[in-house]
Amino acid sequence: MTSPSNTGHRTLPLPDLNTAFPGPVPTSPHADHVEQQLLRWTEEFPLLAPADERRSLCSITGQGIARALPTADPDSLVLCAELFLWLVAFDDVHGEATAARDPALLVDRVGELIRVLADDDESADSPNEPFAAGLGDLLARFRARGTPTQYLRLTRHLLDNFLGLIWEAHNLPQPERVTVRTYCAMRPDTSFVRTIMATAPIALAYELSDEQQSSEPVRQLETAVAHLAGWVNDLASYARETERLHATPLSLPTLLMAEHRLDLPTAFAMASRMCEEQAEVARTRISELTSDSSPPLTLHAQALEHIAYSFIWHVGHDRYAESTTAAARTVALHPTTGSPSCP
Repeated sequence: MTSPSNTGHRTLPLPDLNTAFPGPVPTSPHADHVEQQLLRWTEEFPLLAPADERRSLCSITGQGIARALPTADPDSLVLCAELFLWLVAFDDVHGEATAARDPALLVDRVGELIRVLADDDESADSPNEPFAAGLGDLLARFRARGTPTQYLRLTRHLLDNFLGLIWEAHNLPQPERVTVRTYCAMRPDTSFVRTIMATAPIALAYELSDEQQSSEPVRQLETAVAHLAGWVNDLASYARETERLHATPLSLPTLLMAEHRLDLPTAFAMASRMCEEQAEVARTRISELTSDSSPPLTLHAQALEHIAYSFIWHVGHDRYAESTTAAARTVALHPTTGSPSCP
């Protein structure tokens, strides 16, 4: 599939999520503090060389985590923000276009990081390997702060992230061969949203029982927020990724176009409707869990609500400015024949 023209991307429709997630977005008063701490941490662990890229990523991450966990204490906010920044920086440096040119190199990098996850004594932190050193620093601090179950859940999702990035790199040269259903299943791992969900109980000091974690309302809420986070990002970053890759990105609009033989505006409209449907599911489950549930379930529902808000907020940041405008967020949707279902 050839790369579509960038002409018109700025006016493509994004979903209207104001009903399910009305503003204003709750924000921690420590947002600026978190951003400054991220700048200091990236001096110790130089994940990104260009200073402007580092400042931009510290800004969107610090402000974003301040919205994902607005009630967390400053130390927890900084720790969670550093982890999310680490993931995005690793994806920027070793994933996407770089990995598409040489997937084997990404596999080697991931192998090194899996040794860090496994607490391999021989995976010594080296100043020449800032990603391994940074991950080791983060894991030690999360292990000290969380319960064994919380820590194991977090590291499991980190492993899923690594495998998701390899899957993404493998399919990036020919995105149209991926089915919409498969993409729906894999996208939460490449958007890192489930990893952020796993940090919430650690940062906010609550823990779900196994029964609560596996309950249908919790599973539906987590799935809806995970889909919403990834798909909103796909729509907002479509033009940016097209320009960066000089090709059609592995993205929900791309796959809807290929699978349903749609033009780009209609694919955007269908994806927007899919986002709105997931937002409605999330709002229903949040209301259910916060109205008549035990304190851990209430806290978890509120945490996922804030995480959804933060991913919606992200698309208005300068990082995605070339893909979005205020008008695009409220433009009327094109009529569609329906939305594909995703697991």
